[in-house]
Amino acid sequence: MYRCIPGIFRLNGGRRLANKSCFQSFSFLDGCIHITPYRPVQPVTDILQQPWTRKPVFCRFMSSCTRRLPSAFPVIDGAFQPIHSHVFEANLRNSQVCQQRYMELKKEVSKGGGEKAIARHTQKKQKILVRDRLHKLLDDQDYLELSPFAGLGLPYGNIPSAGCITGIGKINGLWCVFIANDATVKGGTSFPITVKKQVRAQEVAIQNRLPCVYLVDSGGAFLPLQSDIFPDKNHGGRIFYNEAIMSALKIPQVAVVCGSCTAGGAYVPMMAEEAVMVHRIGTIFLGGPPLVKAATGEDVSPEDLGGARLHSEVSGCVDHFAAVENEAYECTRNIISTLNFELPGEGDIESEEPVHSMEELMGFAPRSYHYSMDIRLIVSRLIDGSRFQEFKARYGTTLVTGFARIEGHQVGIVANNGELTYEASLKGTHFVQLCDQRDIPLIFLQNTAPEPDHTLTQGKAESHSNKLKAQGTMMSAVACASSPKITVVIGGCHGVDSYAMCGRAFDPNFLFLWPNAKVSILAPDFAGALVHNKDKAMSINEQLKEESSAFYSSSRLWDDGVILPQDTRKVLSKCLKIIKQQEYQMGGKKQKSPLFRM
Repeated sequence: MYRCIPGIFRLNGGRRLANKSCFQSFSFLDGCIHITPYRPVQPVTDILQQPWTRKPVFCRFMSSCTRRLPSAFPVIDGAFQPIHSHVFEANLRNSQVCQQRYMELKKEVSKGGGEKAIARHTQKKQKILVRDRLHKLLDDQDYLELSPFAGLGLPYGNIPSAGCITGIGKINGLWCVFIANDATVKGGTSFPITVKKQVRAQEVAIQNRLPCVYLVDSGGAFLPLQSDIFPDKNHGGRIFYNEAIMSALKIPQVAVVCGSCTAGGAYVPMMAEEAVMVHRIGTIFLGGPPLVKAATGEDVSPEDLGGARLHSEVSGCVDHFAAVENEAYECTRNIISTLNFELPGEGDIESEEPVHSMEELMGFAPRSYHYSMDIRLIVSRLIDGSRFQEFKARYGTTLVTGFARIEGHQVGIVANNGELTYEASLKGTHFVQLCDQRDIPLIFLQNTAPEPDHTLTQGKAESHSNKLKAQGTMMSAVACASSPKITVVIGGCHGVDSYAMCGRAFDPNFLFLWPNAKVSILAPDFAGALVHNKDKAMSINEQLKEESSAFYSSSRLWDDGVILPQDTRKVLSKCLKIIKQQEYQMGGKKQKSPLFRM
């Protein structure tokens, strides 16, 4: 028998300790204890009198100390019948159009505030572009960006990426949330969508207990829209409230001042646990030199008023002085390396690719609800080896539930395969509670019915009453489940069914949309079911068509981003790794109060 026990010591040359009362002997070799049946040896007291040295015993994580339970889940049939080829082709054509739109918007947001703003930022102000800053901060470019299309097509104009880039990337091997202002967009001014995006990123950090890094380059709030930025609960003040709560929860926060921190923006580095400030380009003050001039008539430079030297040498507002930006990001990486995490070794989890190609998912992404195919065709292209242990396969068949693995991570899958009926809701409730009992993350694949059922007879009324109660029970199970939840809207997100399938209001850890997805209380072209006036129904259908698209939803931050179907497995795997990291934080016990800066 072999067991690894850290925190003990071994004798020189692998000498043996014996304990007659246990009838066991222990050899300390290769960082492990080798346990063998007892045989007479010299007394322990004699052995302990021999010279020996203390050497720590190290344990290899997972590969030798822990082992995942084996699985032999059956491979599900992921082949579609030729009779469905016309549906596949129609879906594929629609997906190609949606993907083209996705690529156009991705190109648009990558330009930030435009060529003139970029030239002013890099040449006149001598600052690094926000994506280049992330390149210097993160280990690699394989990060998960959140809501990149936020801020496009809003009533008050186009705000590419909402004026800030948020996401989750690795710093020294540790997954961290980053919130990076893009000063090329409207000079770094904060709009309502900017605040909303920053608050959402903080929520992701809190929910998944991720360290948070702020790259601050902000010009403060856009005053003409102050009523949508300042007064309400989830407006600007929530950013500072979240910072305090995160500190109390022992979620580390680091701020890099790499530009202006004016007015409200000044509090972000002040409330972070450690702050780094760049010489000449970083400033912190409530009112800048023009305000000082207007109030006192005095001329003062930004550096003298609130530069890096002042705040690192006089006020003590920042902890680290950086002569140039590169030095600031290297300092931040060093700060992250001081955090108390013990991460597992890489490459310990075995996984296998799905049997069928993930590129085929574009043909299964439904252009409308009536073009939906068996959800198992999609599931089989997302999970390891297309192996799926289905739960209650013969009951409530319009909801598919079961266990699978995604790149080695065990998950429970809840997927719409038709209308969410009474039986399907009971089945979903049972399965969600089962996963919660076993601490298994839940993946919801959402494609809900486009319109509510009509009550035409007394029998229908009784059936609908039972269905309502069952759906309410499922909603309660989903809302109260403590297991991590990830939702992917692969088709329609309509009506109350979407709540039971862990829609945005039910606080999933992450929620993503496929480009073909529709998000609305009622699907387009179905207004006639509720509105009998033909003209009004036509008007509402036009409105639903415009407002239900995935890109309309994502621009308003109703989700965490639009992802391509063929990238779904990769994104889900990344999210599962991110969620799991909180298990490796040492001393994560809650404290009573946040850390207070001097």
